[in-house]
Amino acid sequence: MGENEGSRMEFVQSVVSDHIGCPMYRTAKTAEKYYAKHNVTIERFQKFLYTAGGNAYPDLFSANYRLKTLFFRRFVIQQVQYVLSNGVIFAGNAKDKLGPAFDNRLQSLAKKAMVDGVAYGFWNKDHVEVFAYADTENEPGFAALHDEEDGSLKAGVRYWSIPGTGTKRYTLYEIDGYTEYIQLKGDGIKVKQEKRPYVEIVKTTVADGETIESGDNYPGFPIIPMYANDLKQSELIGIRESIDCYDFIKSGLANVIDDTSSVFWVLKNAGGMDDWDIAQFLDRMRTLRAAAVDTDAGGEAEAHTLDVPYAAREAMLTRLRSDLYEDFQLVDLDRITSGDLTATAIRMGYQTQDDKCGDFEYCIRDFISKLLALLGIDDEPSFKWNRIANQSEETQMVLTAAAYLDSETILNHLPWLTPEEVEKVLERKETEDYSRFDNEVNNNANGTEPQNTDGNGNAGN
Repeated sequence: MGENEGSRMEFVQSVVSDHIGCPMYRTAKTAEKYYAKHNVTIERFQKFLYTAGGNAYPDLFSANYRLKTLFFRRFVIQQVQYVLSNGVIFAGNAKDKLGPAFDNRLQSLAKKAMVDGVAYGFWNKDHVEVFAYADTENEPGFAALHDEEDGSLKAGVRYWSIPGTGTKRYTLYEIDGYTEYIQLKGDGIKVKQEKRPYVEIVKTTVADGETIESGDNYPGFPIIPMYANDLKQSELIGIRESIDCYDFIKSGLANVIDDTSSVFWVLKNAGGMDDWDIAQFLDRMRTLRAAAVDTDAGGEAEAHTLDVPYAAREAMLTRLRSDLYEDFQLVDLDRITSGDLTATAIRMGYQTQDDKCGDFEYCIRDFISKLLALLGIDDEPSFKWNRIANQSEETQMVLTAAAYLDSETILNHLPWLTPEEVEKVLERKETEDYSRFDNEVNNNANGTEPQNTDGNGNAGN
């Protein structure tokens, strides 16, 4: 191993170390957990009891629900599906060149971008692969290296650990190819595969099997970032505190209902009891339904019922839910779907979501335009958002203007047709038109003219 390669390997490790130590990475790791249905704040919450001496003990006696509401996952899926559920529509044949799974990969990329703040699309010969910013148990992370002069992405290290082995893997991506490294448990980092070009020409023969004849690279760096927003931040920022507050209030209400569902106790002449002693008394009442009280010393236990004051908590939960949807700029479908709304009212209800998703669509367009430029494809993407609509009213509006529109425009504006269905309808209409034209040409060539007939098939005058 040369001195230069040793420096490169140290550089690879330092890049990953700096990556996992930055604030954006820590935020992305937390956001990944919220997206994976975990509220890390409430999962760490522990109730305590205190003795008269001030010593703390975990409260193992009273209810301690840790309820989670999956707001963040719901928001990410709602925004991505609103923009991309119908796929990307290209004016030309770019979709054929981007691979059959391009729409699915683009959705995965968009979700990762919203969660982590950024995700990366790697063009691998004939398809896009999704590189996550932060590593998780199931996928590697990617540490990006940007040019200091223009800020463009020029290199990066993808890293991951093999579960149960302690082995670490690194892949260094550069403009002129990629190099693979491996670090076994208890050993130093080594080269696993020398630098190779991104596009390899492989020849297969019976005698030699597969051999690499030549290789080439792309005109630019084949890894392209997609950002969640113009701030380049995780979408969890700004709403995490509200989600935590919602889950704490919801869990607290459940705890109160559980703890006071039957009775609560008033202990008289029990000033010497601390929190721990009282908790043990309550635990005995729950399990044995009886407890010994020293009445000679004036001790007494009185049982009382309690109505749980839930109205304030319910009002706060409703307010928090409303604020979360408003802050994330998404439509609360419970409101939209209640009542028979007109098309105008639905459009007005979607205005804030349209603004948010329009900004997100810009980030998606920026990614696609850079990908098309890398591949030398001249095309323009468009999107059909998945909006709830008053279909009968919108259909009537389109048909009213049909006399002034061409067939493709009419079909594209019908709310109950998908872009794929529009293409198939147009293809069938074109086939029918050609067939009708051929019949007319054949009739004219045979000297026959179309005749008017009455209802019985007899020729008219």
